[in-house]
Amino acid sequence: MTDIWQPIILGRAILPNRFVMAPMTRSRAQYDGTPGPLAAEYYAQRASVGLIVAEGTQPSDDGQGYLMTPGIYTEAHIVGWKTVTSAVHAKGGHIYIQLMHAGRMSHPDNTPHHRQGVAPSAIAPGTGMFTATGMKDIPTPRALSIEEICQTVQNFRHAAKCAIEAGADGVEIHGANAYLIQQFFAPSANTRTDDYGGSIENRARFAIEVATAIAEEIGADRTAIRFSPGTSLWGIDEGEEGPDLYRYLIGELDKLRLSYVHIMHQGNEQLLSDIRQLWTGKLILNRPGRPREDIGKDVASGLADMEAYGQMILANPDFLARLKADAPLNEADRNTFFGGTEKGYTDYPTL
Repeated sequence: MTDIWQPIILGRAILPNRFVMAPMTRSRAQYDGTPGPLAAEYYAQRASVGLIVAEGTQPSDDGQGYLMTPGIYTEAHIVGWKTVTSAVHAKGGHIYIQLMHAGRMSHPDNTPHHRQGVAPSAIAPGTGMFTATGMKDIPTPRALSIEEICQTVQNFRHAAKCAIEAGADGVEIHGANAYLIQQFFAPSANTRTDDYGGSIENRARFAIEVATAIAEEIGADRTAIRFSPGTSLWGIDEGEEGPDLYRYLIGELDKLRLSYVHIMHQGNEQLLSDIRQLWTGKLILNRPGRPREDIGKDVASGLADMEAYGQMILANPDFLARLKADAPLNEADRNTFFGGTEKGYTDYPTL
């Protein structure tokens, strides 16, 4: 029986344990997208986990959705992220940067160019977004042309190259949580009639092209992807074909031999089991709200190779030490999740 405390080979790295810090948006970057001055300390504090997946990081101006999220496509971004990766490596940790294109989940007030968001189709998500001047409705996005889709794939490729230049151990493509890649999956957000809409194969095409381009650029063993099958956030409805789309997608991506697939589980146990069978590489599983007593069970059962945790690690920089000592865990302060100073960021107490 595999234990979550056992080492594991992931891509080009040997990790000391099978715990993963899930990517979590903190909105504390500088206005140009460079990681904020406390980011290196924040991530280094949590370097005892086997793998850190850094917060969603935009690959282009068009990719930004929220206020003060980091980017990884300019020289300033590379320099900023180097301070983060160096701090994590100095503590013996490993870090992947998550590449996140928000697609239609964007507001012009939050982006450098103040332009309309882009998406598979011109369909608004029907929700609001926080901006510097308060909550505003997200406007209807502009549908990407074929040429712009191809350019977006190249933007992801360039961002992955920049992430490696910045010292990251790899990148995780954000294909979950109602952002651009998942928008292509969902008929409620994608009504295209060209090669990127309609059939399962067409709706999965963009994700496969992004993964292929990045694997070609930095190596498949440094390329990973995250999905949240069945997510119904912000107008996303994958329809009855949703599970079959993921079965197809996982089968195609398996041919690339990526570093890992990261699943944010939404409750479809049969689909999760099928993904485990179809995917021959490493599988990271994130079960939101997983109770403390269940930590390690998915690794022990063989359902996952690693387990990802979010708020528990956010609020407990010494998460592993507390588990080993059977010590109480700090409670996460939701009021400080997004934006602000060191409060709720780098000031959570350790044992």
